Amino acid sequence: MHKNFFTLPDLFRQLGLPADGAAIDHFIAQHQGICKQHTWVAAPLWNESQRQFLQEAIAQDSDWAIVAEKFTSQLGQ
Repeated sequence: MHKNFFTLPDLFRQLGLPADGAAIDHFIAQHQGICKQHTWVAAPLWNESQRQFLQEAIAQDSDWAIVAEKFTSQLGQ
């Protein structure tokens, strides 16, 4: 079975966010620590469609789950 391996820029594009390195770094710096206060999916930084995508990706252990978990760890620091 072939699995896709998505990158952080891929995840940002999928969420409709700017996906260049500077934008990703800024987003992470701006929201760092949010996962200490909220579950990642419940964090107030997502709109409803983003939240739904993230919930489904994680619940279904989709190909997006690996990059989503990496992103979660960066937001939780």
